[in-house]
Parts: sequence; C-alpha cells; structure tokens
Amino acid sequence: MRLKSSFLIVIVLLLTQAAFQAAQAQQKGQQVKRIIQLSGIIVDDDSLRGGPLAGVHVYVPKAGRGTTTNHVGFFSMPVLLNDEVVVSLVGYKRQTFVVPLDAPEYQTIIVTLTQDTVLLPTVSVYPFPTEEVFKEAVLALNIPTDDQNIDKKNLNQELLALMVRAAPMDGDMNRRYYLDQWAASQNSRFQPVTNPFLNPFNWAKFINGLKKDKKKKK
Repeated sequence: MRLKSSFLIVIVLLLTQAAFQAAQAQQKGQQVKRIIQLSGIIVDDDSLRGGPLAGVHVYVPKAGRGTTTNHVGFFSMPVLLNDEVVVSLVGYKRQTFVVPLDAPEYQTIIVTLTQDTVLLPTVSVYPFPTEEVFKEAVLALNIPTDDQNIDKKNLNQELLALMVRAAPMDGDMNRRYYLDQWAASQNSRFQPVTNPFLNPFNWAKFINGLKKDKKKKK
C-alpha cells in the first residue's frame, strides 16, 4: 500500500510539473507574439558627412517583411518580440537589432551605419600593347618647348568654368541623388498631383520675367 501511495504521489508531481512547464511555454509564446511598433532614424557616423540616410533597408529575414527609410532617414514597421531586424545599405556595414522581450509597445531606436570601405589593388591600364611600343610613342611626341603657352591654355578661365559646369556627378553623388528621388516619390505617391500651370503665382512670376527681359533689351 505504501508503495502504491508513493507511486501515485510521484505521478501527481510529474503531471503537475508538466502542466506548469506547459503553462510557462504558452505564456512565453504569447509574450513573443506581442506586436511592437518599431520606429527609428538611420544616420551616417561620418563626422563630416554625418546625417540621415535615405533608402536604407530595414527588414526581418525570418518573417520576410521590411521597409525602407524616407528622405530624412526615418522608418516605422511592426515587429514581434525577439525578432532580429537587419539594417543594410550599399556601401555601409550591415547591422542587426534584436527586439528585447521587455520592449514597450512603441520602441524607438537610432542606428548609426559605418561606411564599408574596400581597398582594391591598383590596376594600370595603358593604350599600348607592350612597353617598347609605349617608349617609341613617347619619343615620337612633338612637345612644344614653350611651357608658358601650355600653362595659359590649361588655365583659361572660360575653359575651367565650362569644365566645372559640364563635369558629371560621381558615383556617390549619383547614389545619393537616386535615393533622395526614390524616397521623395515614395512619400508623395499617395498625394494629389498638382498642375503648375493652374497656379496663379507661377503665372505672375512668368509675366514679371517677361517684363524684365523687355526692359533689359531696351
């Protein structure tokens, strides 16, 4: 009888522990499924060019959802507790942020991205097949002996001003311009499109401009 009683007590204790663990697991699962509104700003850590970054990808790989920052580097998206949020942008090092289990309903963060600089080996490109052909071409050059005329030609003010106006944007400027334009289009895609020809202020500026041109011609 005592053996049966002890056996029953052990079974009851095991069942109680299993029920307690199941309740804890269910409570933890419900807590992890709690939705958090994650918002933040992505900035550049460069002290000279530091500022908000537009077009940064903020996504949760596990859930397959995400968003991008607008022209002021702001983003907002719903996440779950313990989600791993990845922040990435071309030319910058990727960062991850794990939503803590004790996060409030509205979580705000500031993420600083560091530029990812990759140094490639130097490659020299010459328009000559061999070194001997290059030497022959250099020796055959007809270089003028008057260096003063060459300097004056290269330092011509009108030519330099024309080169400055016609110089295209480099890769970094093109990237920033494209991201700014894309972010602006995303912000204004749900807004009504206005016709500038229906704006009376634009017509007033146009008429005043015509009057000024006539006065200059006189």
